[in-house]
Amino acid sequence: MRVIVVAGGDRDLDAVPEPWSDAFVIGADSGVDFAHALGLEVDLAVGDMDSVSPEGLRRAEAEGARVERHPAEKDKTDLELALDAAQQSGATDLLVVGVGGGRLDHLLANVLLLASPRWTPCRITALAGTARLHVVRGGEPPAQLEGIVGELLTLVAVGGEARGITTSGLRYVLDNEPLASGTSRGVSNVVESTPVTIELEDGTLLAVFPGR
Repeated sequence: MRVIVVAGGDRDLDAVPEPWSDAFVIGADSGVDFAHALGLEVDLAVGDMDSVSPEGLRRAEAEGARVERHPAEKDKTDLELALDAAQQSGATDLLVVGVGGGRLDHLLANVLLLASPRWTPCRITALAGTARLHVVRGGEPPAQLEGIVGELLTLVAVGGEARGITTSGLRYVLDNEPLASGTSRGVSNVVESTPVTIELEDGTLLAVFPGR
């Protein structure tokens, strides 16, 4: 099941990728407004509703969206609540839009949130401005990532060392090698052929196409 979670963050995006046109859409608070700006019809609105516009929320409800309200004083961000809802809905493929928001703390927290093992085995792609991010987990089938020849691709290990990494389609190939968390070794690789294939035995990688 394909699910799009729209956060209220960076909005340097005109449309979602075509294969996601029939997905279930969850708006995280002001992500409801962003979803409408992208031409999406919201199926579920989640959050404390302190930043969504009254007009946007009324429109979502009029179009049949369910609204899941949470208190302002809570232990989870609106995005995390939306990810919980996506998992509960049976998501197998998840596109998260607008994870930046112009604040470094939000960006770091959101990216690490996406890498959490809680969402295994859901396949996660995220869009942050012009960048796109894929979560690649150990022990899963190889990730096949569509890129453009000459485009940059960075691999970052999160939550500890990623082991047994094998790639194809990149200028600097990894052949059953590790990447430690806290190293810059995987930064600014280059796509030489597409799709790029990434497989690892254990750990979690963020594969980031940084965009312009």
